[in-house]
Amino acid sequence: MKITGTFLDEITHDIPSNNWGPAEWAADFDAMKAIGIDTVIIIRAGYADRVTFPSRTLRSHVPNVRECYRDYVDLFLREAERCGMDFYFGTYDGKHWLEGDTRRELEINKEFCTEAVERYGDRKAFSGWYLSHELSGYDPAQIELYRELGTHLKKELPLPVLMSPYVHGRMQFDDPVEIEAHRDQWDTIFREISGFVDTVAFQDGQMHFSELPAFMEANCELARKHGITPWSNIESFERGMPIDFLPINWDNMHYKLSITEQYPIEKLITFEFSHFMSPNSMYPSARHLYNRYREYVGGFDESVRRSVP
Repeated sequence: MKITGTFLDEITHDIPSNNWGPAEWAADFDAMKAIGIDTVIIIRAGYADRVTFPSRTLRSHVPNVRECYRDYVDLFLREAERCGMDFYFGTYDGKHWLEGDTRRELEINKEFCTEAVERYGDRKAFSGWYLSHELSGYDPAQIELYRELGTHLKKELPLPVLMSPYVHGRMQFDDPVEIEAHRDQWDTIFREISGFVDTVAFQDGQMHFSELPAFMEANCELARKHGITPWSNIESFERGMPIDFLPINWDNMHYKLSITEQYPIEKLITFEFSHFMSPNSMYPSARHLYNRYREYVGGFDESVRRSVP
């Protein structure tokens, strides 16, 4: 299987910014297209006091919201349209849901996403929604947030809704979930959000490599049981290193790609191309990862050049 989608992380949360402008982003979309990426997903259009477009909603609801100097949603839509890609709009993560106030999170998001439809809903590339609130297990309030927000999104613009949850695994947590407990929780979660979420792309980096097949099998089986399309989010950064987060070792990515061949996964996306796989990345090892991946898929093309030295 090939990676055909990537997140776009312009509001960087725990990785440095590439500090790109329109020319650098255009070069990166060209590099994505060269390896077959046809889908881009802005991971969050707003985060706390930051935003990717000049939003009246956040100016109204978020004290001291930062100035937005460039409309990145318009930029990404323009590049997606130029390259023939689908664009998924990521919702607002105000962090209220993590503090127990899911109602405030929901109300801001409803207004924020309605505003997005008013601004961008007629754009050719606008093809879906992404719920930026990442789940790892069953929480009634968070499930209600998904149900209500998913319903609102489909009412505003009836497009597919994507989620990318994570496994409460031993590569990130001291109290990792066991596979049977994971199965039980996600059987319940999928049953309760079926009809509000169309596609699930589990992150693949929180468990040991030896555990990945069992979790991937369970995730595919449960998603299909409840009518949800299974994708996989192939993390292109390394976990478990002394420094977080750096481009993944190619052998590790190769292993994860090979595992996906065994299960009925319909699409591979990654978090995330521009930092960890791009020939234009601030990280030299990402440029080499791009070359190794192109060799793997048989698409090494010397005409694709990196845009920065």
